[in-house]
Amino acid sequence: MKIIGLTGSIGMGKSTVAAMFEEAGVPVFDADAAVHELQGPGGALVEEIEAVFPGTTGRDGVDRQKLGAQVLGDQAALARLEALVHPAVVDMRRSFLGEHREEPLIVFDIPLLFEKGGAAGLDAVVVVSAPADVQRARVLARPGMSPEKFERILALQMPDAEKRARADFVVDTSVPHEDTRRQVRELIACFRNAEAR
Repeated sequence: MKIIGLTGSIGMGKSTVAAMFEEAGVPVFDADAAVHELQGPGGALVEEIEAVFPGTTGRDGVDRQKLGAQVLGDQAALARLEALVHPAVVDMRRSFLGEHREEPLIVFDIPLLFEKGGAAGLDAVVVVSAPADVQRARVLARPGMSPEKFERILALQMPDAEKRARADFVVDTSVPHEDTRRQVRELIACFRNAEAR
């Protein structure tokens, strides 16, 4: 089995690329989706998060706006949240590996792969990237996003240029979707050919 790490800064199109891997039959572990499950209605971490960050949860699980207001810009609070979330995500990823142990290729979709030291045990890292103006336009078009919030999120992420420099492969999402899909298909062929050798 080859394990590929997929990452990219906010607004770069990582979710789109992850979906393209899945469409091609490659199992994808989505760390963000795992966090949503853990923090959603009846999620395994809801009670613990409420205990540490009172007033941030309700009937629908964690209120991400309220939680974000408590942790964005506060390194100590963010570290407390990560101490709850990261071990639980690692457990879910381990289960995912067990379920797909017969697959020749799987993808770990990890937003903060470089920032949080998640590259250990991966065979290659794919960074999804686009020019800064494209990224900014995409992010600011999201509901509830402001230029200030965007800047705070960017400050927590490694600069795109550094991610691209550390990547084994880069997927450009500033091009038409079919061109991005072609890049993904070529990567899958490359990884599978390497596996066959």
